[in-house]
Amino acid sequence: MSESQITKRAIAAALKELTTIYPLSKISVKQIVDHCGLNRQTFYYHFKDKFDLVNWIYYTEAVESIADCRDYERWTDGIRRILSYLGDNRIFYITALNTPGQNAFDGFLFEATHNLIMSVVHEVSFKRNISQADQSFIADFYTFAFVGIVVKWVKGSMKERPEEIVERIRDIVTGTLQPALMRYEGSSQATDMGI
Repeated sequence: MSESQITKRAIAAALKELTTIYPLSKISVKQIVDHCGLNRQTFYYHFKDKFDLVNWIYYTEAVESIADCRDYERWTDGIRRILSYLGDNRIFYITALNTPGQNAFDGFLFEATHNLIMSVVHEVSFKRNISQADQSFIADFYTFAFVGIVVKWVKGSMKERPEEIVERIRDIVTGTLQPALMRYEGSSQATDMGI
């Protein structure tokens, strides 16, 4: 691991530790650098502000963990990894979820989940005549459902194990994605022709 990555991870760890004491909105860059023994110049060399750091944590820790799970056979592994990661970083993400506005966690979660589900939808739609708009609508539907479940789980202090939630999601979703896509097959052409 490069020195730059080690420094970024130290800064991220400091922020996470501070969220056990303070709300994310109340933590300053000065508190972060004091906590990890660095100076402000080092912080600003790596991040433009606190929210840039928060985004870096979201993307490097959560999104990278699901990079190899973007297909139909392994999408539930991606969901399980996200939930396990959130559980392992419980206090930080409960705090992040309760911090509205800039870089809100639920918006990040929506984007990360939508990208994962959209990859699965593209795979299942391959060689089918399904418009991009219809594929996106189906991905949105499943993404909103998942994000709603996860937000409820986080706000409820993450009492259920990630495996339990994944199993329940799998039970509902298995066998529904392909038929949903098939119902849209050719529909955009029919709509374009006024049918």
